[in-house]
Amino acid sequence: MNQKTLIGLALAALFAIVAAIVLNRANAPRSESGEAATGWLAPGLREHLNDVGKVVVTGAEGKVVATLERGANGWSLAEKGGYAVDTGKLRELLLKLADAKLIEQKTANADKYATLGVEDVAGKDAKGVQLELDGLAQPLKLIVGNTNPRGGTFVRRAGEAQSWLTSATLTVDKNTSDWLGKDLADIAASRIESVAITHADGKVVRAAKAAESDANFTLADVPKGREVASEFTVNGLASTLAGLRFDDVLPAADAAPDDKALKARYATFDGLVVEVTAWPHEGKDYAQLSASLDAAQADKGITAAQAKAKAEFEAAAAKEQAGTKEPDAAEAIKPLAVSDPAKDRDDRLAKLNQEVAALNARFHGWTFVLPAYKYANIDKPLEDLLKPVEEKKAAAKKPGK
Repeated sequence: MNQKTLIGLALAALFAIVAAIVLNRANAPRSESGEAATGWLAPGLREHLNDVGKVVVTGAEGKVVATLERGANGWSLAEKGGYAVDTGKLRELLLKLADAKLIEQKTANADKYATLGVEDVAGKDAKGVQLELDGLAQPLKLIVGNTNPRGGTFVRRAGEAQSWLTSATLTVDKNTSDWLGKDLADIAASRIESVAITHADGKVVRAAKAAESDANFTLADVPKGREVASEFTVNGLASTLAGLRFDDVLPAADAAPDDKALKARYATFDGLVVEVTAWPHEGKDYAQLSASLDAAQADKGITAAQAKAKAEFEAAAAKEQAGTKEPDAAEAIKPLAVSDPAKDRDDRLAKLNQEVAALNARFHGWTFVLPAYKYANIDKPLEDLLKPVEEKKAAAKKPGK
């Protein structure tokens, strides 16, 4: 390669670098003052996160969206009767605020605030939200505006003219119910032994499994000459409590069931029982839940679990003794179900009682708005689980052709 070519390549590379720098500067956030900034959005917040006792979110027209308060039982949402808050979401927001740095000064002209979404929230068309943190030595109040397409969020401290671009991407929910901790129950369908759904007309849909290892539920009371439409649909009856989350919540006294409500009972192999009363009203699906323990079924379940643990231990020991398996120190230790069955039984029973107490702590005193697909799993008349009569007749005519 000659010298002339080398010089040409070097110049091309230099032009490319200059072009990249110019483009990067062109895309960088601009400020009226052109001044960069250093420092924290909320100085000292990280060291005093646990001092925050109240967070108020205010939206357009000065309407309070959410009042999150910390009490003896944790964080709760005042606008939803004091129901528990999604603490993970709240903590994530507080940590982002604590880590947010001021990157660049933006406009201090009130006429231009709306462009960044940092105008006063008293306005009807305000795009941002006001955050107020109480409990700190110096309460923090700021307006969180638009997200910058190239990263960060525009903010303005309430009462100050200067707006800023911060390093953090701050997302503040404007819907009250989005601040709720919406996990309600998570009981796998594989754990369910039986489901019974009683409709307002007194008709009952029942499905059950004889053993926990059974792959499918058996639908009861199938009329003579009819067939189940799909094992998948029948199995779906037991999936209602798996990953159950609600859309909204009200105090039970504010939304009581009517006389057309459904009653569903879910019983597990280990004795847990969850009862659901569900009803539709004005386009929403409501439910009240309660949990209890079937002592006889719990005893039966514990006996079966201990027998299984003992059989597995003895089978492993037999293999080692016969020399068909390498000794394993972990397997040599007897499980509690073998070494001390009485204590094992007490421990299993205590765990079940704790589960019942935890569920009722979430259920008691509340009416929940369920997702439509979960309510549809409860509102299942027997006819919906059977093959249509017309389909059966059509199938019977085919051989004649």
